Amino acid sequence: MIVPRKLRFVAKRRENENIRFRLYLKENADEKELDRQFEELHNELFSSYDCNRCRNCCKMYHCLIPEADIDRNAKYLGMKRDEFVERFLNQNERTFEFETKHKPCDFLQENGSCGLGECKPESCNRYPYTNQPERLQSLYSVLDVVSTCPVAFEIYERLKKVYDFEEK
Repeated sequence: MIVPRKLRFVAKRRENENIRFRLYLKENADEKELDRQFEELHNELFSSYDCNRCRNCCKMYHCLIPEADIDRNAKYLGMKRDEFVERFLNQNERTFEFETKHKPCDFLQENGSCGLGECKPESCNRYPYTNQPERLQSLYSVLDVVSTCPVAFEIYERLKKVYDFEEK
């Protein structure tokens, strides 16, 4: 599997190929079969991958914190809600959702774990979403994930082999 620090570089080199593969899948893949393939590869590869050694996702993205979780997160950290929001969150002016202020994420610990512990946001738990249904409808977002997550990159590379996709 590709090492996290090389991922952005290699993914950038394969960007055009990955876009063509996305179009190939859109035209040729069966939605249910593709979902099954993504989920199968997701489960296989994540079963032996330690995300704490990478955490590119925590370094490159702003995490969404649902409104319903703010009080629980603040309490977990021994803070008042207002203090938690002021220190760690911004409210998106367009969607009004709360997201983390900084990259890398303020909750990313030195050992790669999340400082929110069992309060870790669901969006973080589900990342890179490669085991979610309807992958055919969201292949464009998969391209972004492929350049961030080594496992998602490997899934995409293996799918190219499954579909006998060769760069021409």
